[in-house]
Amino acid sequence: MNRWVAVLSVLLVVQCGIVAAVFWPESSQNDYTQQAFAPFPVNAIDELHIGDEFDNEVVLQRSGEQWLLPNLENLPASTTKVNELLHDLTAQSGNWPVADSPAARQRFQVADYYYQKRLTLFSGGEKLGTLFLGTSPGFRKIHARNEAQDAIYSITLSPTEAPAVSSAWLDPRLLQVRAPLRIDTDLYNLYFENGNWLSATGGNPDGKELNSLLSALKNLEIDGVANEDLQRDLAAAEADLVLNIESLAGNVTLELITHDGKHYIHSSEFPLFFTCSAHDFNQLTGIDARLVSGERF
Repeated sequence: MNRWVAVLSVLLVVQCGIVAAVFWPESSQNDYTQQAFAPFPVNAIDELHIGDEFDNEVVLQRSGEQWLLPNLENLPASTTKVNELLHDLTAQSGNWPVADSPAARQRFQVADYYYQKRLTLFSGGEKLGTLFLGTSPGFRKIHARNEAQDAIYSITLSPTEAPAVSSAWLDPRLLQVRAPLRIDTDLYNLYFENGNWLSATGGNPDGKELNSLLSALKNLEIDGVANEDLQRDLAAAEADLVLNIESLAGNVTLELITHDGKHYIHSSEFPLFFTCSAHDFNQLTGIDARLVSGERF
């Protein structure tokens, strides 16, 4: 009896060995557990180039804590938007690759020559690496590959988070005036003194109208940049409203212009004309001059 138990035990060990040999994964094909998708120190990244399949490209450069757009007159980019993208890319971990073959690179559009987005990261002028973004397998998912790796991952990222157009990276709050001290226009003149807003005419500004003006300046947002040809036309156009503003941050002049039914705004702080919504435009141009000046009917 003991002899048969011993024999059966040996056979069991042999069978287990055969099963292990047949089904044990090959390390060369599955050894991805220690391979991060984007192993770059996010704080070291100071330049980012984003290209797309249509040959558009945007360049973003960090200056201190601010990100700038060198191809767009060095206008400030949305620091929050850039930092969120870099964090989302470098924080991807624990994912298993969905494929690693040359054919899959083309199928998922993450090949060196065939991609939807190409992101190249730099630090101190040295290239850290290039990432390719391709097709989307689902909501907030995108196929991605590091140029230095064969593995293709499905990472958590929205395709809209990496636009390859400079204007899409502009900080929409670029022209906001958060703490004005004096506001002068052709229609009214206001100044802040001893904790109160006063009119140069001697009246007390209507509270509701004054709050509408201050709120419009504080929450003003831009949508984008007028195209190059339109910049020249806008520079020669007559403004609907010009506001000369003294604030804690300095002095600025805002010009609001309507052209072919669209709304534009220019700030003396920047060389370009920006687009803005009809709502923001009307909030500023629709202020009742008599009410905000404190005149009574």
